[in-house]
Amino acid sequence: MQRTFGPIKSNNDGGFVKQEAELAKREGILEERERQISEKQKLIDEKLEQLEKIRKDLVSKLEKVSSVSRDEAQKILLENLDQELAGEISKKIKEAEEEIKLTADEKAREVLADAIRHGVTDYISEFTTSKVRLPDEEMKGRIIGKEGRNVRTFEQATGVDVVMDDEIPGTLILSSFDPVRREIAKVSLERLMEDGRIQPQRIEEIVQKTQGDINKLMRQAGEKLCHDVGVYNLPVELVDIIGRFKYRYSYGQNLILHTQEETQIGIALAKELGADVNVVRLGCLLHDIGKVVTEGDEGTHVDKGVQLAKKFGLPEKVINCIAEHHEDKPFSAVESIIVYIADAISGGRPGARHENVGDYIKRMDDIEKIAISFEGVEKAFAVQAGREVRVIVTPERIPDEELPKLVHDIAERISKEVMVPGAVKITAIRETRYSETTMTV
Repeated sequence: MQRTFGPIKSNNDGGFVKQEAELAKREGILEERERQISEKQKLIDEKLEQLEKIRKDLVSKLEKVSSVSRDEAQKILLENLDQELAGEISKKIKEAEEEIKLTADEKAREVLADAIRHGVTDYISEFTTSKVRLPDEEMKGRIIGKEGRNVRTFEQATGVDVVMDDEIPGTLILSSFDPVRREIAKVSLERLMEDGRIQPQRIEEIVQKTQGDINKLMRQAGEKLCHDVGVYNLPVELVDIIGRFKYRYSYGQNLILHTQEETQIGIALAKELGADVNVVRLGCLLHDIGKVVTEGDEGTHVDKGVQLAKKFGLPEKVINCIAEHHEDKPFSAVESIIVYIADAISGGRPGARHENVGDYIKRMDDIEKIAISFEGVEKAFAVQAGREVRVIVTPERIPDEELPKLVHDIAERISKEVMVPGAVKITAIRETRYSETTMTV
């Protein structure tokens, strides 16, 4: 039997087809990778081009820098940096300023309120008087004595003038610029009237004993004030001078109480502001020490206080606090500013000071009269409670070169004849005016 066979088919045909498809796929993948590599190469070339450009710029800058010094190169770099940061710095500064404006007023109020709270003292301001009440009119004659020998002895022993005003019956007036002498005289006179033996020898004994008692009281008062404000180890002589505050008043405000109040305020402010508390403490305690100094050269209480502080070798910052507490000199440190502020708060608060209206008007009037009494002065005006006098002179009678001598003479006479708290500033004004009228055609 004969068999017939068809065409022979290989079993590997399907495998070949798959291989071809796989090769085609791989070829596509390779082409895609080649395209991606080509793109990356292009990017790399562009980057290299940019880098080359930057390199050339740097080379160019380095060539420029190489021609300048190190300091000049540093300056160029800093200027470039400043320009870049200027905008951001300005923005930060503006933000900080806005924040400060929002919080500064509130913080200042808190600091001052807390300082004033620390300075609260339990007292009512007193008004000093130099009057002594007499039990009857007969006592006045006994005090005068035969041919006035008793009253002369009394005035010599105390250094105080005795004034007898008929318009004020039953009263003697003791007159003296020294408050301690006035107090010794007042106490001595009261003791003499109580003792009844008013004759020269007894007057001298009583005055001497009273003086010793008053000195003890002043030392105790000075020690107590120093203890209250936390100041220790001061020289005994300085403590004795501080004790004179007990009998010294300014506008009815006792100096011991004013000093205690001011020092408490100053200490609280110094702590809040981070200043030197000990300097402020001493500066506040001694700022008015010149008001009770009767020895030495003439001058304002500020000048006398500075001289006394230098005499006892106090620190320079404390001396500056005394010298600057009325702004007679520019402030040299924050401690001086604090002493000035504390003094202003204590003296300026409601009820701290008061003065008889008649005395105030008389003082202002006396100052103006003294100024007008000088030749060539046309008008004078006392301002700021008598702390400043403005003098208008006649220009035809007072030339410019004579103005310094005129204001000096006015100041000297006012300081001798008028009792004014603090320094008095004299300002002379010399004005020349010319006018012309046009001719009408």
